[in-house]
Amino acid sequence: MNSKLTILAASLTLILGCNNANVANEEQQSVTQSESAEQLVKRAKAIHERVIVLDTHNDFSDANFVEDKNYTMRLKSQVNLPKMEEGGLDVSWLIVYTGQGELNEAGYAKAYASAMKKFESIHRLTEEIAPDQIELALTSDDVRRIIKSGKKVAMIGVENGYPIGEDISNVKKFYDLGARYMSLAHNGHSQLSDSNTGDKDQQWLHNGLSDLGREAIKEMNKWGIMIDISHPSKMANMEMMRLSKAPVIASHSSSRAMNNHSRNLDDEELLMLKKNGGVVQAVAFQSYLNSQKHDTFLNAAKEVYQQTADKLGLALFDRKLYSTLDEAGKNKMVNDWQTIKEQSQPAIDTLSKTVKQVDVADLVDHIDYMVKLIGVDHVGISSDFDGGGGVLGWNDAAETHNVTIELVKRGYSESDIEKIWSGNLLRVLDDVQRVAKEIQANKT
Repeated sequence: MNSKLTILAASLTLILGCNNANVANEEQQSVTQSESAEQLVKRAKAIHERVIVLDTHNDFSDANFVEDKNYTMRLKSQVNLPKMEEGGLDVSWLIVYTGQGELNEAGYAKAYASAMKKFESIHRLTEEIAPDQIELALTSDDVRRIIKSGKKVAMIGVENGYPIGEDISNVKKFYDLGARYMSLAHNGHSQLSDSNTGDKDQQWLHNGLSDLGREAIKEMNKWGIMIDISHPSKMANMEMMRLSKAPVIASHSSSRAMNNHSRNLDDEELLMLKKNGGVVQAVAFQSYLNSQKHDTFLNAAKEVYQQTADKLGLALFDRKLYSTLDEAGKNKMVNDWQTIKEQSQPAIDTLSKTVKQVDVADLVDHIDYMVKLIGVDHVGISSDFDGGGGVLGWNDAAETHNVTIELVKRGYSESDIEKIWSGNLLRVLDDVQRVAKEIQANKT
């Protein structure tokens, strides 16, 4: 048994030790019962190596995209090239993220500068630091070509349209820089769209999209940028799907029926997404998958983390404080938090024996539900790594194979797994780019 197979076997032991109560039906149970663990691992391993494995949402720090500290190294980050290689992750969508700030000229200028720095970091990685290891893809053909060459693939998503300010021409500028999807809001209403936060507090700015947001939809359709409905409000999402001439995506959302969180899509949104021809990328974010299990474990783990933080003289991660810090402060908080987690891991492992964590099975429960509701052609996978994502069994890119093991265990075919990991998302990208060519041709 080679080293990769050994890793997969160990991972399978972990997954099979999880609660099997959510196995979809007796036929799927028989898949596990009729195969030994080693046979299932071998089959999953072969499938994982054959299909294109694509994760639509990986955040990053600019500090990890410089000459002396970058993704060629096995950093503490959940995603980097060594971990992608170890876990068989082929395509990483790197995220140009901007937190929501004030809706004025100063706020837009600051957000634009931040976005430009993110774009520059990605291009530096793929063009200067490691062009022999990872390449930027702009189309599905690029993805297949780059993988065939033996390199990993980077793609670019924009999380929050806030940085375009009130200049709609920035949509084309972001496209030219490599952006192939964009959301119109994050956590907080933007000048373009209401946020999912409105679904929690019932406080709205636009009651969906603003006029500028509607113009942004037209521009994204025109140039071939996929519209991402993961962070906006339900009202905004329904309007976007009605307006868009091309399929949309939810780059990192799960099912609200399975777990009532404003970041998840409810059945009405999912059914409209199916009608639109789009795809929802189920996300490995603990509180979105099972809030009760997450909160129970988190409350138990907080004491462990606090004891470690006190011992090291560090502070725990504070999301509200994080959003107010400059880049250096943010990098320090993230690095401190990663150190605290690493030092706490033995105690957390002990805690896990008595208090259940959100795990890979919970992620695939959401996939199961959405596949049954809208069909396997409209469901994919994302992690939100380095942005808060990660579950037991898939807590960094090195463990990506565990998701395929769970899908095989549930009875998904290789064809289905190929669609879920990448086929559906790349099909939407093709459709969006085809529509863009038609729009441009009609305007000339």
